[in-house]
Amino acid sequence: MTDFTLHTQDSAPQEAKSLLQASEKSFGMIPNLHAVMAEAPGLLEGYQALHRLVLESSFDNEEKTVVWQTVNVEHECHYCVPAHTGIAHSMKVDESITEALRNKTELPAKLEALREFTLEVVRNRGNVDDAKVSAFLDAGFTKRQVLEVILVVSQKVMSNYVNHLAETPIDEPFKKFEWSPK
Repeated sequence: MTDFTLHTQDSAPQEAKSLLQASEKSFGMIPNLHAVMAEAPGLLEGYQALHRLVLESSFDNEEKTVVWQTVNVEHECHYCVPAHTGIAHSMKVDESITEALRNKTELPAKLEALREFTLEVVRNRGNVDDAKVSAFLDAGFTKRQVLEVILVVSQKVMSNYVNHLAETPIDEPFKKFEWSPK
């Protein structure tokens, strides 16, 4: 296993210092994921930009949580599942939704359609047949949201893959939400 540095403001490459500062301002701490990503400032900058764009997407907080956690669980990300559990709590997402995502149990119909579509995108690398796209649209989503699923998946690929490679330690506030695949 390659050791990756959990960078601080002092140890980070110069180009990453302001990015870590922004993380600390946004989250009240430097998340360990961001501390690892600081090794490659462009990666951290891209991740932060995608995160901002996801927050500005047309998805509401429950829908964002569904896409984030669907990808996290599918990718078996030991770091992101607990982190997004905590984030969902702070976004006032109903705990039953979070638990259904973590445990792969049934969601309310519209959210289940979102989870199923997200899984199609992830598992088939974007090769989703017309019938499945139509089912997603028929569930009440838009063509914009078809594409926004790809935006969220892109963000999660960055974080999930970094966490797999770096074995990123879970941040203290999220340890109570630890998760492992069944």
